[in-house]
Formats: sequence, C-alpha cells, structure tokens
Amino acid sequence: MAGKRQGGALTVEYALVFPVFLLFLFLLLETARAVCVWNTVQEVTRRAARTAAVTDFRDSSAMDALRRNAIFRDSDGTLLLTGGVTQDHVVIDYLWQDSAGNLQALAEGALPASAAQNRINCMADPGGGSCIQFVRARICSPVGCEPVPYLPLLTWLPLPAMTIPLATTVVKAESLGYRTCTTPCP
Repeated sequence: MAGKRQGGALTVEYALVFPVFLLFLFLLLETARAVCVWNTVQEVTRRAARTAAVTDFRDSSAMDALRRNAIFRDSDGTLLLTGGVTQDHVVIDYLWQDSAGNLQALAEGALPASAAQNRINCMADPGGGSCIQFVRARICSPVGCEPVPYLPLLTWLPLPAMTIPLATTVVKAESLGYRTCTTPCP
C-alpha cells in the first residue's frame, strides 16, 4: 500500500516539475537561435559589402542578386531561421571620406554615372563627395534603417520584445564593376 502512495507522489512531482523543465528547455533553444541569428546577420553584411565592392552599383539586377546571395538564397525569400529578414533588409550605401576622416554617404543623385566615372572622379579629387571610397552594408528596415524586429520561433514564450542588432560592415571600394577595355567602355 505504501508503494502506491509513493507512485502517486512521484506523478504529482513530475507533473509540477516537467512544465518548468520544458519552459527552461525552450528558452534555452530560443536563446541559442537568437545568438545564431545575430551571428548570421553579421556574416550577411560581410558577404554583401564584399560583393558590393566589386559589383556595378548601377546594375539593378546585379544588386538584387547580390542581396539575395548575401542572405544565402537564389530567389526572393527570407534568411533561414530569422523569421523576417529578407533581401530588402540588406541596405548598401556608398561612402566617401571627408577631410576630417568622417565617412559620409553619397546621396543617390551624387553617385557617379559608372564605375569608370568613379575612377575619374577619385583621380581628380580623392577626397571629393563624388568619389566612392568605401561600401557599407547594413541589416535594417529599408525605410529609415530602423532595427528589424526579432521574431521568436516559439511565439508563446514569455520573451521581451527584441530587435536584431544593426549589423554593419564597411569595406574599401574596389572595382565597383569597372573593367578595362581596349576601346571606350559602354
């Protein structure tokens, strides 16, 4: 008879402890996923900046492919396990360095007509506002570059609202798609 009472107590203890254990397990898995997402978006910006430094910035199809490739995709979609980061969240900026050493973004209208024109601009005035010297890639919302909300995989977990960090990578501009020609390039 005493064995049956012990069995009932074990069942009650199990019923009380198991949900706490599951909550802890799921919180641990979500934390590991968040760390993975934060590391992955850093890699996304590194890939995007490196590729943008050698890609023609006036070729919209090449820039779209660059953004998709940066999030490890061949077609439109979301970055795996992030629940919301798409190629639209990969923002590419072209920068120049002023005389004080500060990096400034070139306005859309101030971008050179081509990579060849950028080389001419840089040779004429290396510190000028029409010479692309650096490329910056960021993960942020396409409008206003606000942080992207972190969407937990398990929405029922009691997690505070979080955002994906504003991952940023800056690299020196390289060819920007420039190629030498024996005749004037198109």
